[in-house]
Amino acid sequence: AVPGRRCRIVYRCNGAPVDAARVEALCAKVGWPQRPRAKLEAALRNSFLVASLYLQVVDEAPGDAGGASGGGAPARPAAEETLVGLARATSDHAFNATIWDVIVDPEYQGQGLGRALVEQLVRALLRREIGNVTLFADARVVDFYRQMGFEADPDGIKGMFWYPR
Repeated sequence: AVPGRRCRIVYRCNGAPVDAARVEALCAKVGWPQRPRAKLEAALRNSFLVASLYLQVVDEAPGDAGGASGGGAPARPAAEETLVGLARATSDHAFNATIWDVIVDPEYQGQGLGRALVEQLVRALLRREIGNVTLFADARVVDFYRQMGFEADPDGIKGMFWYPR
């Protein structure tokens, strides 16, 4: 991702709050409609789980060419991070959860990051004994979710929507 530099992808779930400005930038990269910043911040804050993926560019500490400082102690890497993926879940904290806003930077799509993000989020929900996990998906990504075990309601459509007129 960054020629000549060491990089890694770091997964976080409910760690430090995710910066809404970074989420806005990621949404813009994939062409999602812009959301009011205050509402986006509220959505992130009020979510049961927020899972994120960061690209970390890791460099050796300044003045350290060999990976160890003069005293033989390992160098402390300085890392810069870029948000490259996000998914969040809302929940009743007992039985049900819904996954929202699964997004991966287009530069990093096709590498299994979206799959890893969703699978880790589902595992986190199962560890909290939440076994009914739903999500909403655009028609163009339904097959992506089917490959992970999600299925359309086999008994027909149970979900209904109310929209303001």
